[in-house]
This record gives sequence, C-alpha cells and structure tokens, in this order.
Amino acid sequence: MSEHFHAVVWIDHHEARVFHFNADDAERAVIHPQQPTRHIHHKSHSIGSGHSPEDQHFFHAVVQAIDTAGAVLIGGPANAKHELFKHIQRHAPQLLPRISAVETLDHPTDGELLAHARHYFRAADRMAPQRS
Repeated sequence: MSEHFHAVVWIDHHEARVFHFNADDAERAVIHPQQPTRHIHHKSHSIGSGHSPEDQHFFHAVVQAIDTAGAVLIGGPANAKHELFKHIQRHAPQLLPRISAVETLDHPTDGELLAHARHYFRAADRMAPQRS
C-alpha cells in the first residue's frame, strides 16, 4: 500500500479503516466485508450460538492492507479487533512481531484515530531499543 513504516487499523464488523502514516502524511484505505454482519438473536432451544461466523475474507483483506507495515496498532470498539488478531496468529504469524498493541477504541474520527496512533508510536518508538 505505501512506504510508511507505521500503520493503524480501526476495525468493527462493518468496516476496517487502515492508515499507513508518518508524522506529516497518511494514506487511508477502507475495507468492507463481502457480507456485512447483521444482528442475530439467539432463540432458546435452538442449535448454534447465535453468533455469526468470522468473515475470513474480510480479515484476509485487512492483513493484506497491513502486510508492508513495520509496526501496527489495532483498535476497535468490540470483538473484531481480537478476532483480527486471532486471524493473524493462525494465518499470518509472520506479522505478529509487528503488532505493537491491540486497544479498545470507540468510534474515533479519522483525525482522532491518526492523532492517537501518532502519539502511541511516538511514545513506543522512544521506548524501543535503539539500534545503530
């Protein structure tokens, strides 16, 4: 997608917003699932959990969008961020060392999300071992 080192993903079951960025510039991509999740009600005495299955194609598209990043922050309001992380563990373990954190983030605007990610990586980069 880009040549920026850092990326942030905000994900829920309706979309993923992916930003590759540096201090001055950002590139944005929005990824939507092929079949958006609808709310499922669980009925008593029925088979199944009442939850829709994870959309593996959606998660795969997000993984492709962050594949070139050197450091990734994943956020979102509910379980999709954890499901994405589990998908990475199972299907793209080479990305695991580049996942910096998985955080709960409500519904930030694009500007708020970028500001949060820049602040996070500014602090994380200062704490990282310096290589010469």
